[in-house]
Amino acid sequence: METTRRDALGLMGGVAAAAAMGGPAMAQGARNLGSKTKTLFWVASCTPCDKNLKFDPAAFKDVLAWFKHNGADGIVVLGTTGEYPSFSMAERKQVMEVAGKNKDGMNIICSSGTSNFPETIELSKHAADHGAEGLLVIPPFYYKKPALAGLVKYYSLLFDAVPQSLAVNLYHIPSNSAVPISHELLKALKHYPNLAGIKDSEEDMPEYKQFVADFPDLNMRTGTDTKLEFALSKGMGAILAEGNLFCRQIADMFAAFRAGKDSHAAFMKFQTQQALMRKLGGEIDSYGPMKYALSQQMGVPQFYQRPPNLDVTDAQKAAIRKGLAQIKEMG
Repeated sequence: METTRRDALGLMGGVAAAAAMGGPAMAQGARNLGSKTKTLFWVASCTPCDKNLKFDPAAFKDVLAWFKHNGADGIVVLGTTGEYPSFSMAERKQVMEVAGKNKDGMNIICSSGTSNFPETIELSKHAADHGAEGLLVIPPFYYKKPALAGLVKYYSLLFDAVPQSLAVNLYHIPSNSAVPISHELLKALKHYPNLAGIKDSEEDMPEYKQFVADFPDLNMRTGTDTKLEFALSKGMGAILAEGNLFCRQIADMFAAFRAGKDSHAAFMKFQTQQALMRKLGGEIDSYGPMKYALSQQMGVPQFYQRPPNLDVTDAQKAAIRKGLAQIKEMG
């Protein structure tokens, strides 16, 4: 039956094929979102390397403990911020294994996508075996404007290969992948009970609002802080690279929201401190400066990243230290 479904999707394509072959409707409450509530804060974690550009397991263990201590509900391993294209298959497995062993109650989403489905499936199954509650899967990239039917088949192969206990999130970041996650694609895959939602890393607020309106039962996580307050107002979660530097500030916002308190004050504190860091010229949105700022906050030796991403400069280091000192004074 599963082979027939995949073949039909490949031949028929589009939403009509998925609807025709989708099988019986799910029972109420059967969808696996990968977490007990949608309104969680995941840090899009960096992946620390040592001076020799090797993955540093001990440093990553400390990073995980830092995020846990500062209120993160979960982390995303090896996403864009985690530099997944810079690591081999074996290294990606090692990173996931360290995360799984040291998650300490945090919810782990593993970014397992590649440009080919065999490796994506291999990494996804490995993540399931090593403590991940969910996946974040970028669409297959390189080929220009893949057809909807082709994307449906790609993701269907993944869904059919992984256990339904593993929540699957699609990664909408066309500014990097050049392949958007469309509403039609989500509709075509929605019959899978472990389709949990997306991470929307674009700055398009109208599009994000439409995602939330069209798929209120999924977790349409924002990947940008500009959409954060709207996401919370609709009960959605967030996966944020900004959590590497502002983990406590963002965690406080989520904690306030879940407690029924005003979360706007915490949001404005985060925004003010982020604006200060950017104004000082530390380039904290770049890999080298971001990792340096995190290591400075933690009081540990500098973390490194792989080329083509550049090391932090001395001028950036000075700006970051100045900014962190001012933030500490702000409390």
